[in-house]
Amino acid sequence: MPPIRMLTLLKQVVLLTGLLVLASCGYHLRGSSDLAQPLYKVYLAGASEPLSTQFANTIRNASGDMAGSSAEAAVIVTISNERMDRRVLTLSNTGKANEFELDYALDFELQDAKGKPLLERQSVEIRRDYFNDQQAIIAKNSEEDLIRTEMYQQAVRTIVNRAQAVLAAQ
Repeated sequence: MPPIRMLTLLKQVVLLTGLLVLASCGYHLRGSSDLAQPLYKVYLAGASEPLSTQFANTIRNASGDMAGSSAEAAVIVTISNERMDRRVLTLSNTGKANEFELDYALDFELQDAKGKPLLERQSVEIRRDYFNDQQAIIAKNSEEDLIRTEMYQQAVRTIVNRAQAVLAAQ
């Protein structure tokens, strides 16, 4: 067999082996997961629009669906005390904010379709801080929006992971 053909065959074997190793180790992209059966039909109550959007995206990415009403759902997630706060951490010598902290918190409860509590009230709190470059104000506003979106995503992952743990224990 010519050396070039042997090298091509070797590359293909290495690539195939790598793909098999990735597939067998359970590797999956962040945000994609297998949901417990009841989470395939979820109703979300009391959430803000950005949290609702992220929740719906996460459930749909895992092949689930958001219920239109609590009567259609297998699991009901009730959000309360949701808040997003922003505070100044440091000031420059001219009195302008150099650094901000974003604090996002909420409480949630899980119920089954009949209203039976699956998980009593739980709290989620997420904090992020970022530097506020006074020379790039527009970019910093976009950065803050991105950080807020990531905080909503993290809150949803936390809620879904806790729900998965409770449902798996039943």
